[in-house]
Amino acid sequence: MAALICGSLAFDTIMNFEGQFAQQILPDQLHILNVSFLVPSLRRDFGGCAGNIAYCLRSLGGVPLPMATLGSDGASYLERLRTLGISTEFVRQVEDTYTAQAMIMTDLDNNQITAFHPGAMMQAHISQIAPRADIQLGIISPDGRDAMLQHAEQFNAAGIPFVFDPGQGLPMFGGDELAHFIDQATWVTVNDYEGKMLSDRTGWSSAEISRRVQGLVVTLGGEGCEVWIDGHKTHVPPVSATDVVDPTGCGDAWRGALLFGLEQGWPLARCAQLGNRVGAIKIASRGPQNYSLEGLGH
Repeated sequence: MAALICGSLAFDTIMNFEGQFAQQILPDQLHILNVSFLVPSLRRDFGGCAGNIAYCLRSLGGVPLPMATLGSDGASYLERLRTLGISTEFVRQVEDTYTAQAMIMTDLDNNQITAFHPGAMMQAHISQIAPRADIQLGIISPDGRDAMLQHAEQFNAAGIPFVFDPGQGLPMFGGDELAHFIDQATWVTVNDYEGKMLSDRTGWSSAEISRRVQGLVVTLGGEGCEVWIDGHKTHVPPVSATDVVDPTGCGDAWRGALLFGLEQGWPLARCAQLGNRVGAIKIASRGPQNYSLEGLGH
């Protein structure tokens, strides 16, 4: 069975700042902010939430079906997906626009500043979801605003259970829209910052959100994650990384593991445990799609 992954495919330009952002930004001068960061290392990686999640799910032995939009410069990404054995059936290429681009700068504390150009992602709503026997579940990760709204409606109409994972797209939506997402979704995943924003905008606590879905997971970075089911919280402890190299894509790797576990019918806490293990492996590698899960037991 397959998982339909709605989200972005992007090229990530990743830079490392050999200092701390907090020491370079003066809080009382933010109204005239003018800073420059020297980044000795720079590389370009394949990224985007849909691509990163699909990479992890495929590495675990799952069947990802990314639904995303590339620009006229996206031929190399299409070839990469095919080389990885990931279907491009639902990947659309749009001419006269660039593939989404993320410029990500990471400091020594693993804080990140990201500039994102959506490009072809803004036309992702053109692709539509329909019922299909081999599609067991899906996920809505950050994508074009219209695509996220429409794909949630389409998942719901098709009777396909899905994860609502708003990520960095969360600020695009008001409280009523977020509440409607939650009421259509089967599961919700957010990090701790996004979880606070989600609660602020909907007026619902984590406990209340969890009563409206089959489960809510709040990831806590190096502190593990919280699994909320029917108003009750379980803390799933973290897994120590052998090395902390690059956090880019850790959340997406976690969600790929989540989808794998859900495909297997696992309890949500067991899915979260696998997500924590995969995240610890990913953070030890540079880039969002350069780690290996070979030999990882489930």
